[in-house]
Amino acid sequence: MSAFITGQLPLAPSTQAPASPSAGTYDPALRVTALGGGHGLSATLRALRLIAGEITAVVTVADDGGSSGRIRQEMDVLPPGDLRMALAALCDDTDWGRTWRDVMQHRFRSREGVDGTLDNHALGNLLIVALWELLGDAVGGLRWAGALLGARGQVLPMSTVPLTISGVVLAEGAGGGLVRRTIVGQSSLAAVGRDCRVSQVRLEPADAPACPESLEAIELSDWIVLGPGSWYTSVLPHLLLPEMRRALERTAARRALVMNLTTDTAETSGMSAADHLEVVHHHAPDLRLDVVIADPAAVQDRVGFEEAAARLGASVLFSTVGAGHGTGVHDPLRLALAFQEAFKRP
Repeated sequence: MSAFITGQLPLAPSTQAPASPSAGTYDPALRVTALGGGHGLSATLRALRLIAGEITAVVTVADDGGSSGRIRQEMDVLPPGDLRMALAALCDDTDWGRTWRDVMQHRFRSREGVDGTLDNHALGNLLIVALWELLGDAVGGLRWAGALLGARGQVLPMSTVPLTISGVVLAEGAGGGLVRRTIVGQSSLAAVGRDCRVSQVRLEPADAPACPESLEAIELSDWIVLGPGSWYTSVLPHLLLPEMRRALERTAARRALVMNLTTDTAETSGMSAADHLEVVHHHAPDLRLDVVIADPAAVQDRVGFEEAAARLGASVLFSTVGAGHGTGVHDPLRLALAFQEAFKRP
């Protein structure tokens, strides 16, 4: 009888793919764990694929919007969307890898006038949840998905339970004074508006367990990479989970932080690049970084930014890592070169 029919699957094959023969600066022994979510983590993973042999992505699980939000609400599982994006980013640049990347990212569209149950669902989300149901194991399901895609690395959730993120938002009230209100949910917090200021971000449950495999990856890595991404809803959550924050503080691995290409987002309106670093220091005062990678075009006050980095124990590597044309998107090759330079620093 089929293993899938019985609900029992053998151990997933390794998701570590060999280096591309053309990757002249690829280091098969380099172990890197990247933390984040969404498009920011995808950019980091596409860059790391070019240089590192052992890649682990540790992904936020607080998403509550779109296809992931619907699945999370209806099926009581981890939101699969950011996990799917990380898997797609680790697909190799071959016909097989590009095809499966596109399949995982494909979204169904109902015909006009029809409110279909599959409308806007990403196929990859459904595939991941199917594997979870068959295996009863979130990590095992992701390993099988990675093996199917030929992903160059492994993808892990930051926690074994779905998380809810909330924050206090300061906004100008009708009478001109500041009004404080609490925004609950990742999708709502990420869209608070450019006239608001986010503070006091927290996760629920506050004592949620970190994924053991994620903690092990942090402990065994040569380098940890945090960012880029939505600062309060993709980058900061890793520092809000107590077990993960302690693991990041205690690991013998060196730690790098990648800055965003713009500071003017709905979450970070009015914040400077240095303010972004102060947020990290405020939520994890015992965390020490080794290097902060920043595109010079995104930092207006270099002296203030370097001083903020120094308070985290880090030096600053200024490197042009954007794709250009004002897109706010990191270029994988440029970011890979910046990582190589950063990783060689004493």
